[in-house]
Amino acid sequence: VYALFGFGRGLDSRRLFKGRLIVIRGIVGALSVVAFYITVIKLGAGRAVIINLTYPIFASVIAAVWLKERLSRPAMVWMLVGFCGLVIFLSDNGHFTGPKPYDWLALAGAIGAGWVVVIIRRLRHEEHPATIYASQAVYSLLIAAPAAVKLPVLPSTAWLYLTAGAAIVTAAQLIMTRAYQFMSVSRGSSIQMLLPLTTAVGGFLFFGETFHALEIGGALLTLLATWRVVSGR
Repeated sequence: VYALFGFGRGLDSRRLFKGRLIVIRGIVGALSVVAFYITVIKLGAGRAVIINLTYPIFASVIAAVWLKERLSRPAMVWMLVGFCGLVIFLSDNGHFTGPKPYDWLALAGAIGAGWVVVIIRRLRHEEHPATIYASQAVYSLLIAAPAAVKLPVLPSTAWLYLTAGAAIVTAAQLIMTRAYQFMSVSRGSSIQMLLPLTTAVGGFLFFGETFHALEIGGALLTLLATWRVVSGR
């Protein structure tokens, strides 16, 4: 981020510690990411992703209250339908387990993620996307620093994959931040509900993972609902 947008090209390092909403965006965003990865380990990827993907609902409600964005009744219905599709898709062919203690942490992370999305939308006319994203990167680094005291020994290829992943995530976050400056929270959040489906396709192509008919049906339901919200129908 510094290499691309530093030195007077958009990134304002001073705002990372002085802008109230920038600081909140960084801290809440970093804590939400930590909560997500903890719950992936404790709950399993499927359950953690399902709970995390409730954040569009929280984001849309917060945006309607704070930013006065109009949230139509059909959009709310289709967002709920899309989330139900995700539940079906990630349900392991219809098998659900009971609630677990870490579900609450996952839900808190989802609420935090929804709040962050609304803050990004709120800052669209005040801050450069690089500054908005850098806030999360900086505060994530500060939170993760204690864990870096004892790093595991990894092969060089693993570090290469980690570096590539970090670069891809950074580019995606910058694009997402820029996009939220031009579209409503409900529409942008609904598009991001395609994330687990994209992950599933990657799992199929790279790891040979297969899916049951019920899971495919849930995926198609989510795609339909997402299209209806994005198209405003």
